[in-house]
Amino acid sequence: MSRLAAWGFGAFVLSIAGVALVALDVPAKVGLAAGEAVGEAGFRVKSVDVQGIRQMDPKPVYAIALDQQTTAMPLVDVSAIRKRLLDYGWVKDARVSRRFPDTLVIDIVERKPAALWQDDNRLSLIDAEGVVLDRVPVSRMPDLPLLIGKGANAQAVPLDRLLEKTPALKAQLVSANWVGGRRWDLSFQSGETVLLPEGDAAATSALVKFAKMDKSAGLLGRGILRFDLRIPGKMTVRLPREPGEAIVPEPVSES
Repeated sequence: MSRLAAWGFGAFVLSIAGVALVALDVPAKVGLAAGEAVGEAGFRVKSVDVQGIRQMDPKPVYAIALDQQTTAMPLVDVSAIRKRLLDYGWVKDARVSRRFPDTLVIDIVERKPAALWQDDNRLSLIDAEGVVLDRVPVSRMPDLPLLIGKGANAQAVPLDRLLEKTPALKAQLVSANWVGGRRWDLSFQSGETVLLPEGDAAATSALVKFAKMDKSAGLLGRGILRFDLRIPGKMTVRLPREPGEAIVPEPVSES
């Protein structure tokens, strides 16, 4: 057998051996053994340094970080830890890194609470994008606007865009009721409720007109119970009444 043929045969044997080793998962096992050897040399996770937390409960972060098959530093899957953290409502972003010899460093970017969302009997804290952060007991409700109704949290961004057009009204908002998955009823600190029409454009137009009328005529704070803006160009109001009195006065045209 020539030398060239011998080299060729040797390469063939090595390739077959390599395929066999991969099939038997030998490289992975060697890597695990090497990682554990590094761990035995003192490079094991002994502490978790969590940074960036201001409001959320840090316990779930520590629990996720320490829920590992091994504590050997080279074998800790920092990508998997980050992925699990991003499934937690409070966490907008997370960075996970190793600080040798024995510390995992987790930098959390928290979501900011923007409102409360009530769906049936469940009360949840949500951010400005409508992401659910945590459940909230009624006894510990923070002073935030309340969004009410099925799917209301998913409408948080369009609602915020709507209210940005009327900052004076936004500052007085107490709750927003998402009615029938179509439109909003807005309740204000002075006790009145404003019924908006369906559709972003129609709701924006109606609320901007109402804000201008409120600024010029002081509609809010006069004891009126409800302003119905659902009919284009008209506003129907409901006044407090005694038994037997008319419930709704004649509608008036908006000027």
